[in-house]
Amino acid sequence: MRLGLSVYGTTYSMGISSASGRTAVHPRQVIDQAIGAGLEGVEIPVFLLREDVIDDIARYAAEQGTFITLAANGYDPGKLAAAIRSAERLGAATVRTMIGGAKLGGDRRGMTGRWQPFLQQVREGLAEAAKSAEQAKVNLAVENHQDLASEELLWICETIGSPHVGITLDTGNPLATAEEPLDFFERVAPYVKNVHLKDYRIFPSDEGYRLARCPLGAGVIDFAGLFPILASHCPNVTMSIELGALEARHVRALADDYWPEYPVRTAAQFARTMRFVQNHSRTSGDWQTPFERGESVEAIIAYEERELAESLAYIVPLFQQGRMD
Repeated sequence: MRLGLSVYGTTYSMGISSASGRTAVHPRQVIDQAIGAGLEGVEIPVFLLREDVIDDIARYAAEQGTFITLAANGYDPGKLAAAIRSAERLGAATVRTMIGGAKLGGDRRGMTGRWQPFLQQVREGLAEAAKSAEQAKVNLAVENHQDLASEELLWICETIGSPHVGITLDTGNPLATAEEPLDFFERVAPYVKNVHLKDYRIFPSDEGYRLARCPLGAGVIDFAGLFPILASHCPNVTMSIELGALEARHVRALADDYWPEYPVRTAAQFARTMRFVQNHSRTSGDWQTPFERGESVEAIIAYEERELAESLAYIVPLFQQGRMD
């Protein structure tokens, strides 16, 4: 297992968000920041890679001994094939993609009656893209991006049946599809190619619960329980620190119309999830970030940088200890 850094947890400080007023970070700078933090790699979005810098970044990463994961999106086989070609040039083992369809927070109500046809289109696009992944010997890893449930991720992997198609596991996002995190990790682990290390605090609401970002180790995710699962099933997996978005995610799992487009869940499954939520919920404190409170760009940047520093201070020693055990 190798530990790296994603740009998406610090979108203001890295200039990924246009609202920051900053120039977007150069891939070399991301690599340098990761190395300076004692990490071994990076996850870089496709849009940061101009054609004329790909070979230079590949050389630089090889010289520094850092891995690269390439972050794409969607299920269009042509666009994914282009991302896979870039990954091959970069020496990247994995292209991560996310599907969408649901609103963040696992809300599929806008897709009522259309979710299953949508999933079939997704599977067809990914199956076609798998041919490019196999030819390039690059992994195509679909993220649980608060949209696909574990049942659907497993269905995609199993029905496509390619060793180069798997999952990017976002550790915070199982809760967005109303699944208990460690149960989710165990179910998908055989197909995991890449990991986003994310943590959340839980705040109850009348319709369910909110997921609010926080530094790794300050929320509800059991990273000490996660690492042995990964070591057992996918010991060569790449992982990147990716803090949550600047807006809390509202999971309305108690709303009457939340469930029709979801896979059938047993009462025991739902009870396990809601028991986890109940046991870890905070009844006091502010779930809003400086962004949600309308604070200045400078305050948001300082908040992101502070949370990243706290996350590194927690996860790096824990990860190194896990390697030694």
